[in-house]
Amino acid sequence: MNNLSFFPFLFAASIAYPAAADDSTSAFIYAGCSQTHYAPGSPSQLNVDSLLSSLASASFASPYSNLTSAVASAAFPAFGLFQCRGDLQPSDCAECVRSALSRISSLCPFAAGAAVQLAGCFLLYGNDSFVGKPDTSVLYKKCGAAAGAGYGPDQIGIRDAALASLTGRGNGPTAGGYRVGAAGYVQAAAQCVGDQSASQCDDCVAVAAAQLRAACGYAVAGDAYLGKCYARFWYNRNGAYNDEADYHHHHDDDETGKTAAIVIGLIVGVALLIMFLTFLRKAGSYGMFSIPSLTLQPLLFLYPQSFLHFKMHFKLRQKF
Repeated sequence: MNNLSFFPFLFAASIAYPAAADDSTSAFIYAGCSQTHYAPGSPSQLNVDSLLSSLASASFASPYSNLTSAVASAAFPAFGLFQCRGDLQPSDCAECVRSALSRISSLCPFAAGAAVQLAGCFLLYGNDSFVGKPDTSVLYKKCGAAAGAGYGPDQIGIRDAALASLTGRGNGPTAGGYRVGAAGYVQAAAQCVGDQSASQCDDCVAVAAAQLRAACGYAVAGDAYLGKCYARFWYNRNGAYNDEADYHHHHDDDETGKTAAIVIGLIVGVALLIMFLTFLRKAGSYGMFSIPSLTLQPLLFLYPQSFLHFKMHFKLRQKF
């Protein structure tokens, strides 16, 4: 098993593009299982179990590690690695790797090789060494919904510029480093597995970016996961990944504007009524009219209460 394209059983999740700040590191993206299996209790299983346990322990100390296990038999070694997203804290990395191991256990029982990609980490193991080998096979690709109103005709150019900012870093100090880029209202991110050299990573990210440019058109977000890297982009014009969130943002703004107009109209109407009633009272005191005494107290309280309601409503709209 030299690369993940040999996995015939691929499980994939539908990404809903949540706000970046709410993106769970353990959110499931895809998993793949090899067709070959080892026998329960065999030396291969013992080697795999030892390997996965060692990977879990290593995740507390490093965002990337590759290990080999041959404790039960050197004839059936198990190779494995994990890569956490570069912006994760060590505790979050370890938690993500534990979640990935749980996914593999449930989705790929007794598989001789398997891989799982979560939002915050990637885990791979097999019975053939893949460390240091490039792999640009496309394993998972998804594009978001088409952009709604409010985006100009230059949106594809802005997206392409954001994706281009992820490449051309082959001479950088880190090999599999976490890369972020942006152009206008489009943000982008990419990462390679830590066994890739800087130039291998650059090549892989360039292929992933090309996949997104070719497939995602006017979509507001896209993800492309390859064998040894991934790239993704999202529109961040209003702090959200998708046009549905963008619609709600503008819809809330419209509702807030309408509410403000209604409240201001009521305030003006009440003010005019107060002025009119005050005029009538003064006119009555001069003998111009004979009217019963009017109690203005409730009306005088209407103005500050209406204004307070408007301020609270506006703050709530802004918050949500």
